[in-house]
Amino acid sequence: MSFTKKRKGALEIPIEDEADLLKITPLGAGQEVGRSCVVIEYKNKTVMLDCGLHPAFDGLSSLPFLDEIDPTSVDVLLVTHFHVDHAAAVPYFLEKTNFSGRTFMTHPTKAIFRWLVTDYVRVSNHGNISEQDALYNEQDMIKAYSKIEVIDYHQQIEVNGIKFTAYNAGHVLGAAMFVIEIAGIRILYTGDYSREEDRHLKAAENPKENIDVMITESTYGVQSFEPRLEKEARFTKLVRDVVLRGGRCLMPVFALGRTQELLLILEEFWENHKELESIPIYFASTLAKRCMLVYQTYIHMMNSNIQKMFATSNPFIFKHISNLNSIAHFDDVGACVMIASPGMLQNGVSRDFFDRWAPDRRNGLVLTGYSVEGTLARTILSEPTEVLTQQGVKISRRMSINYISFSAHVDFTQNSQFIDEISPSNLILVHGEQSAMNRLKAALVSKFTEKEISMNIYTPKNTESVKMYFRGEKMARLMGEMAVEQVPQNKIIEGVLVQRNYKYNLYSSIDLKEFEGISEVPIKQTIKIPYHNTISLLLFHLQSMYGHIETSLKSGEILGDAVKINVFESVDLKYSKNNNEVNINWFSSTLNDMVADSVMALLLNIDCSPVSVKITSQPCGHSHNSAGCHGDNHTVKPNIVTEDESTNFKTENNTVVKDTSVDTELKLDNSSLKSEINLENDQDLKFLESKNVVAYPSYNYSRVSTELLRGELCELLLEHFNIVELSEDKQNINIYHNHGELVSVVINLETLDIINCDDDDTRKRILTLLARFCRTLKPMLG
Repeated sequence: MSFTKKRKGALEIPIEDEADLLKITPLGAGQEVGRSCVVIEYKNKTVMLDCGLHPAFDGLSSLPFLDEIDPTSVDVLLVTHFHVDHAAAVPYFLEKTNFSGRTFMTHPTKAIFRWLVTDYVRVSNHGNISEQDALYNEQDMIKAYSKIEVIDYHQQIEVNGIKFTAYNAGHVLGAAMFVIEIAGIRILYTGDYSREEDRHLKAAENPKENIDVMITESTYGVQSFEPRLEKEARFTKLVRDVVLRGGRCLMPVFALGRTQELLLILEEFWENHKELESIPIYFASTLAKRCMLVYQTYIHMMNSNIQKMFATSNPFIFKHISNLNSIAHFDDVGACVMIASPGMLQNGVSRDFFDRWAPDRRNGLVLTGYSVEGTLARTILSEPTEVLTQQGVKISRRMSINYISFSAHVDFTQNSQFIDEISPSNLILVHGEQSAMNRLKAALVSKFTEKEISMNIYTPKNTESVKMYFRGEKMARLMGEMAVEQVPQNKIIEGVLVQRNYKYNLYSSIDLKEFEGISEVPIKQTIKIPYHNTISLLLFHLQSMYGHIETSLKSGEILGDAVKINVFESVDLKYSKNNNEVNINWFSSTLNDMVADSVMALLLNIDCSPVSVKITSQPCGHSHNSAGCHGDNHTVKPNIVTEDESTNFKTENNTVVKDTSVDTELKLDNSSLKSEINLENDQDLKFLESKNVVAYPSYNYSRVSTELLRGELCELLLEHFNIVELSEDKQNINIYHNHGELVSVVINLETLDIINCDDDDTRKRILTLLARFCRTLKPMLG
């Protein structure tokens, strides 16, 4: 590290900073599927990603572990899509906690979110759940909805230094993945995503940004899906077989998302098979009927196939599919296809039909999406012979059970390929059951090891934090007059560093107002210290410590009740005899603060100073009978050079002034106490060394920061020499130049000894400066 005088120039300089901790904690979806909620904490910023409910639980137990965080610390809540397990806890978080940050969704997500959550409130609050046990009501949902802001794909928004951008995630209409940037660190959260274009949605896009941390789903672990056309053919055959044997084909689905894909497939299949025209297809969801308007509004966000179809007719107006508004008005006669929500068979219309149709072997159940553990949809996959109805009645299960995945999640092939494209340094797996997640991790480790790709992979549980440290060089831009000229590398320049949203700018003080609107305001420090001794004793100690001092006393003036004193043109003292106190005033700076600290230390230790005791304890030959002397016979006589025994005080210019406070005389014309010691001859030099002014190994060096001592000494030397450098081990100060000639000087910082000096005049100058430096620091060093 080098020190030099302030110069203009350079465009950027590095700023040293401590290692920063990034903490990522899943409050839901950690080694499970459901209640997705991930919290990112970095640089005192907090981002929450998704806030959903667990479909296998009710009430508070279905919430993410929100008690693990302080909601007031969350700056931004970003919701990827409208599904219950990603968004249904948003009204609770916004209205039932003290969260005061901002919430963002895409336009379609917000539009569908309202209807989906309203339906959730209606279904979940129906039955034995009391209003008191309900997480929130419709009014809470309406209030929360008004607080939600929208974001477009590829739009970057910045909130309190947090930048985030939404990208298309496939999966469902309006689903987004987010790239979050905080202090230069980029994090990609995929949410649920699909890399396969289907009948109406585009595939998820690659953000094509340098990603430091990727948080991705692991729903299907190492499973790989069959090709889409083969899957559609198998699906339509299953449905056809059930209805042609006279049965009812039940498909439990989410009201929105993959359901629209299934409707498009069945509509086309029925259109191409005239023998099926007489068999009705029902869609039992009033919610989906309302939300279909949203699908028609956002046709431009779907793939080119749908947009071409929409140019001639609306593809979401179906000929062979009708809406079932009420189960009470359903004529349950003959074969049919029933698409009903919810998808997990926990309650609602789909559960009512399952309880009714399960005992008939002609009927069939086709599960088309992922089934969460703990739900009836997961249980029924094992094909039990008996099941319990919602009323707790045990019934036989004879209907056929089939599973075919139309889930818009990535399989292993798509997921691993996308991770490879992003190539993050750190990968965090969420939204997957423990076994599937661990198998995926093992497969990814094997794959990337073969490719010699270094990647840290984490599989945290709920509330288990992943901690990562990011150490990077921060750069500051030189602005204004400081950017006019080039600054040599490794040279330190002085200026005011301004940080705003993790960007650093360095200004000279005169440019602050123009560029940042900041005015430079000096800070005046004031402190009062009780003082019960004499002015002459105060002046004696100040001059003993600092050499030459300025006072308000004029030639021939008598010491009065108040005296003003200036030390090093930095600190002003005002002694008031009436108040028995000393006021210390100074404008704050590193150097002025150091001088003020030493002055205060001196004042507080005058009473116990050996010199003070010696001055005030000499016996005298006359008596004082005043009350202040308590009748004792004594006098005060300083143990220093005096002119005579009168009560006179002699100033530097040998002018005698009257001191009425004590019977003593002090002569301040002592050459050993001046700030500029005359080192032109060897006698004065030997005097300085005999006083041990330069070397002070016995001082308590630990009282003052070593860095402060080095910095201040270098600053002092810079006032007198052109180039001053600190050695790499920070143990020596090297001075190279003086008066245009090269002079080699080395100073040991441990002892302040001059190790090497080629020029006697330079050595004497440095000794003078070291003496001044030691006198200033002596009160702080013990």
